[in-house]
Amino acid sequence: MSLHNRGCVFLTEKKPPLDGVALRRGFGGTMKVVILCGGMGSRISEETEHRPKPMIEIGGKPILWHIMKIYSFYGFNEFVLCLGYKGEIIKEYFLNFEIMNSNFTVDFGNSSKNVQIHNSGSNENWKVTLVDTGLHTMPGSRIKKIEPYIDSDNFMMTYGDGVANIDINRLKEFHCTHNKIATVTGVKPLARFGVLSARDDKVVEFSEKPQMEEGYINGGFFVLNRKIFDYIEKGENSSFERQSMVSLVKDAELMVYRHDGYWHCMDTIRDMNLLEEEWGKKQPAWKVWG
Repeated sequence: MSLHNRGCVFLTEKKPPLDGVALRRGFGGTMKVVILCGGMGSRISEETEHRPKPMIEIGGKPILWHIMKIYSFYGFNEFVLCLGYKGEIIKEYFLNFEIMNSNFTVDFGNSSKNVQIHNSGSNENWKVTLVDTGLHTMPGSRIKKIEPYIDSDNFMMTYGDGVANIDINRLKEFHCTHNKIATVTGVKPLARFGVLSARDDKVVEFSEKPQMEEGYINGGFFVLNRKIFDYIEKGENSSFERQSMVSLVKDAELMVYRHDGYWHCMDTIRDMNLLEEEWGKKQPAWKVWG
């Protein structure tokens, strides 16, 4: 999902949290996490020529893995992936997930192939549903196509290219308090260019990648009520950002959860390199898990 298509949102006032029992019940069912993984990633085509954008690796792991680890840390382990461009690569990744993350022995004897896993490196408690939502399908239409897989009152949704140190439980709590259809996370992105601070003609400060001080954009990390499906038109060309979100605003059904912490999407090669640089630190900003 290109940064340029994320759009701006308005801020709203927070309300008091619900009691713990209401939150633990999960709004009448287990909340699933829907991740949009079908776009072609044309703005980072150097990397997406041979693989889908969510499979671009940061620190040796697909960015999709990083996103799922964020949700999993907060107890959200059921995922629905909306596949499209080169979706077969994502399918292969999860079909072979344990093998690719473990040492193993293959025994070709006795006319059959046996695989013995040693010290499995795959300890994720994930349940992943992979849904082919079409090659050229717009985001809104992709969400519409996974409606049969949503069996709870509310569900999470995000893009397959952005990470943050967001507290998912606080996001969920915020959504639960306002009784509206949708919550979007508002974030402050990094500036695209270096920023100069000058006094007269003398530069007194330079920052290569400062965070914006004013304004929020759509950072993904949504919580959506099932009623959202009524805001998505049938067909392949329904835009979630330009149609569904606009309609929600008109009906006063869209709230924003303000996240002032770290957030970064992988829109360009520069973004990919910045994420790789961040992951190389002792404590990467979005690594909320142990």
